[in-house]
Amino acid sequence: MKNILSMSQLTNNEVYDLMETAIDFKAGKESDIGLDKFAINLFFENSTRTKSSFQVAEMKLGMKEIMFDASTSSVTKGESLYDTVKTVESIGASVAVIRHPQDKYYEKLINDNMKIHIINGGDGTGQHPSQSLLDLMTIYEHFGHFEGLKVGIIGDLSHSRVAHSNAEILTRLGADVSFGGLDSWYTDEFKPIGSHMSVDELCQEMDVVMLLRVQHERLSAEENEEFSKEDYFNKYGLDMRRVNMMKSDAMIMHPAPINRGVEIASDVVECNKSYIFQQMQNGVFVRMAMIEAVLQGDNVDNKINKKRQSALR
Repeated sequence: MKNILSMSQLTNNEVYDLMETAIDFKAGKESDIGLDKFAINLFFENSTRTKSSFQVAEMKLGMKEIMFDASTSSVTKGESLYDTVKTVESIGASVAVIRHPQDKYYEKLINDNMKIHIINGGDGTGQHPSQSLLDLMTIYEHFGHFEGLKVGIIGDLSHSRVAHSNAEILTRLGADVSFGGLDSWYTDEFKPIGSHMSVDELCQEMDVVMLLRVQHERLSAEENEEFSKEDYFNKYGLDMRRVNMMKSDAMIMHPAPINRGVEIASDVVECNKSYIFQQMQNGVFVRMAMIEAVLQGDNVDNKINKKRQSALR
C-alpha cells in the first residue's frame, strides 16, 4: 500500500485491517516505524482536525514534521503541485499528506518517478479517506459490524467529500444508506445508493445519523444570499426533539467543523447519543494506521532488495 488516495482504492479487507490497527493503537500499541523519517502536511485548504490529527499521528510514530505554509511557499510563485511534492521528496520527506481544492489532484502525482508516499487529506469535493476510516472505526466500535445497519447522511451532499467517501464504502460493507437535506443536493450520483427521506423519518429509522455542514465556500453567491440558517435548521437541523425520536442505541456523527444552530443544536453536540468528539479522538489512531501502512511497504521493499543483493554475492 504505497499511497492511500480514495476509499475505492481500498479493498474491504484493507479497510478492516486499517481499522483493527487503529483500534490496537488506541489500546496502547506502539510503533517506531517513523523514527528518523520526515513527514510534510501540504494543506492548500484550511483545516483544524485533519491537519492537527495527522501531526499528532506523525509525532506518535516518531516522525518529524517539515513545516509548510501554502501562503508563503513557492506555489505563490507559480510552482506546480507536482514540483512541490518532488521538492519535498528530494529533501528527504517520506510521507506527504495533501489537501487540495482540485478533485483527484493526486492523479497527476502518481507515476514511477514519485517515490514519496502520498496520503489524501481531502481533494475538492471528491474523497476524504482518513475521515471515512475514522467514521467507520467509530461505528465499528459501537455496533461491531456494518451489515444491515441503517445510516442516514444529512446535509450538503453534493459538495461533501465525506458523503462521497462514506456512502460508497458503507454500502460496500453492507450498510443501507439513505440521505436527507435539500432536494437539489441529492444529485444523480446518490440516487442508486439510497433514497431521499425527511429528517424526521431518518431520525426514527436510522442506526446512525451523520450530519454534514453547509459548505458556503462552495455555494454560488446567489445560493448563499438565499440561504436562511433559521429555515434550514427548522427543516433539516438536528435538535433534541428529533434526538428523542431516535433508537436508544443510535449514533449521532459529524465530521466537523460544526455550525451550531444550522445543522445541529448546541445541546445535541455532546448529548448521550453524540459520538462527535470520539470521532476526533479516533482520527489520530486511524491516521497512525494509515501512515504505518504506507511506510511498511518500504520495509518490504528493503527486505526484497537485501535478498537480491545477497543472492548476487
